[in-house]
Amino acid sequence: MWVTLRRLVFVCLVVFTAALLIWESWTMLRINGLTPIKAAIFSLFVVLVVPIALFFWTAAIGLVGQLGGGDALDLSRTLDGPSPQPHELPRTAIVMPTYNEDPVRVFAGLKATFESLDQTGFGPAYDFFILSDTTNPDTWVREEIAFAELRGEVSRPEALFYRNRRENLERKSGNIAEFCATWGERYLYMIVMDADSVMTGASLVNLVRLMERNPHVGIVQAPPLPVNGRTLFSRLHQFAAQAYNSIFITGLNFWQGGAANYWGHNAIIRIRPFVEHCRLPKLSGKEPLGGSILSHDFVEAALMRRAGWKVYLASEVYGTYEELPPSLISYAVRDRRWCQGNLQHSRLLFTPGLHLVNRIHLLMGVMAYLSAPLWILALGLSTIQVLIETIGRHPYFPREQTLFPTWHISVQHRATMLFLAVMVLLILPKFFSLLPYLCTRERAAAFGGRLKISMSVLTEILFSTLIAPILAIERTRFVVGILFGRNVKWQAQQREDMRTSLREALRRHAPDTLLGLAWFALFLFTAPRLLWWFAPVLAGLVLAIPVSAWSSLATAGAWAKRHGLWLIPEEITPPQLLQRLHEEIQSARARPWAAPRDGLAWVLEDPRVFETHLALLPPDTAPTDPLRLHRLDGLQLKVRYQGPEALAPGEKRELLLDADSIRRLRTEPPPALGIDPVSGAKAA
Repeated sequence: MWVTLRRLVFVCLVVFTAALLIWESWTMLRINGLTPIKAAIFSLFVVLVVPIALFFWTAAIGLVGQLGGGDALDLSRTLDGPSPQPHELPRTAIVMPTYNEDPVRVFAGLKATFESLDQTGFGPAYDFFILSDTTNPDTWVREEIAFAELRGEVSRPEALFYRNRRENLERKSGNIAEFCATWGERYLYMIVMDADSVMTGASLVNLVRLMERNPHVGIVQAPPLPVNGRTLFSRLHQFAAQAYNSIFITGLNFWQGGAANYWGHNAIIRIRPFVEHCRLPKLSGKEPLGGSILSHDFVEAALMRRAGWKVYLASEVYGTYEELPPSLISYAVRDRRWCQGNLQHSRLLFTPGLHLVNRIHLLMGVMAYLSAPLWILALGLSTIQVLIETIGRHPYFPREQTLFPTWHISVQHRATMLFLAVMVLLILPKFFSLLPYLCTRERAAAFGGRLKISMSVLTEILFSTLIAPILAIERTRFVVGILFGRNVKWQAQQREDMRTSLREALRRHAPDTLLGLAWFALFLFTAPRLLWWFAPVLAGLVLAIPVSAWSSLATAGAWAKRHGLWLIPEEITPPQLLQRLHEEIQSARARPWAAPRDGLAWVLEDPRVFETHLALLPPDTAPTDPLRLHRLDGLQLKVRYQGPEALAPGEKRELLLDADSIRRLRTEPPPALGIDPVSGAKAA
């Protein structure tokens, strides 16, 4: 009842605000006559203004909730009361899917999380699963050695499990589905982590407690906080996420209630209903808009809610972290995959039985990417309209035999007011986020104090304004490419700091810069008084190359940190979990498996690595297909005569997947005049 009333209030606020702006736009565009271009601009404005109004009122309501002491209906309030005893928690699996990630970071984060959980006393209720979809044979072997060493270093090695899938079907969602089919019956819940996730033991325990005290809930999402950013780009975004998210999460919970979203990681899931109801549909047609659904999490949340189970965003569960891409280009690479997945959601909007709020979530995901080309189109049409009004002649006598002329009426004042209104709706929410920190000294101190957080917000607004048009162009390319059938490849994310060279920035952003310069010149020579209207867009495009290169620098990020810009609480008072993570990363860098090396050669030359690999090899029946046996024999001969380095990565993986082939290569002597597979020297 209360949630329904909240949603009604929220819808009224959004509709009223959007209708007011739409009416003002219509009134302005009608003046001096409605043309096809003006009609198109108006239609685009109608589509684009609704998400802006929704964004604004979510933040405004979140601000009221934050200043009022939080949401009385927040699920996290059910944690109040006596804590359970360790033996009272049900069996829970912590699953970490990984795909060609750096084992150093993966296993350092896993160990830090494991130790933090053990410190709570609830460790025996949890098991950890590394669900590897890694296809790179060198990384795969490094994962196995890292896992074997981790088992020797923790207090409960029996709680650690590792497997590498033979076939990477359905990407991450297929990885999770196979885990549920294989081990799901042993556990009541699973907590899904990403390869860059770390979570405190307290947060892991609280997620299970939330599920235990709310038996009608299927998924609880804990909001992960981005940390460990070193480059200017990653520090900017982690500050924005930490400083702004609190009011947006409070605002989201106001109207989404038990129909929240699942973000794919740092969340707990009730396994049985997940298995029964959250099987992803296969979309008709070919990829990219057909086939397997790339962004699975929103859809799984919608299917869980359709089955009668509620999904909540637990805003008060702290101590869950993630990391961000280090540069604008690496961010765009990740964004490309999300773009395809979210555009696929457009085909699910009218799926029978979905909750209205879940349909809104799916639509918002679509608009997050579709809005970019729509804004570019709207700006382009507005430019054409400006040129027509500036260069063209007004038709004072639009109809023959008209006695009195139709005078041209200036709409500059109306256009300015409409522009300012939209800017206020876009920027004011960031100042809403600042208010709770200015009102509470302790909260501001977590970000360096009131002055530093104020300067951080102002500079973040400036910098994000420069980045916005660059990302809009990138997303426009993505959308157009997807609509023309260009499919995305499943790749590992770039997590390590990697500087964007000027050459790479030039290659990637030269078209953006040329577009910005041409646009600037067009206004300069035709309508210079309107340059300030388009200044934010033009500045971002013209400066795309230096902004992309400079923001990828760790030295620039260090400079900002020294001057107190974009500080986050975890930098001022580092939690024990993150300190332990950094210690483990430094320790792991010195391990033999830390540096990349030929995985197949390592298995063949090192008895310990050989035994570890065979022990962790996924089960498989001995090959009986004559063609496969013939191919494996040929690969073995290639190794004996030319060495492991002669094989392609896919061929190495084929051999590593076959235990008999590995055993024969280890035990049988090389043929005459062949090449020793370990030393690489010719046999006698």
